[in-house]
Amino acid sequence: QVQLVESGGGLAQAGGSLRLSCAASGSTFSRYAMGWFRQAPAKEREFVASISWSGGSTYYTDSVKGRFTISRDNAKNTVYLQMNSLKPEDTAVYFCAGGQFYNRDYAPSQGYDYWGQGTQVTVSS
Repeated sequence: QVQLVESGGGLAQAGGSLRLSCAASGSTFSRYAMGWFRQAPAKEREFVASISWSGGSTYYTDSVKGRFTISRDNAKNTVYLQMNSLKPEDTAVYFCAGGQFYNRDYAPSQGYDYWGQGTQVTVSS
């Protein structure tokens, strides 16, 4: 089992940047694929980005391609989401998620078992 704690959220202006972190503890983090999801008010939670446990594969939803970058540091048991060129529509609670998958290069958009509590990101226009 793994515990996940997000940090780094806050207020940014449109066009600005934020970096989210997700610290993992309790299990073999290096063997977990990790993902970021977000949920805006009155909307369903949606997939944002994922990274395989090898770090060799990443996957992004279309709306963040070219602006967001997911990465991981297995030595620090941490996954990051660098968010650049932020837009007001990026405003949401951001969650990290972890899951064990057999394929070391699999970066899924669903099927995660463990979730953090979320961190708020607010982008002003």
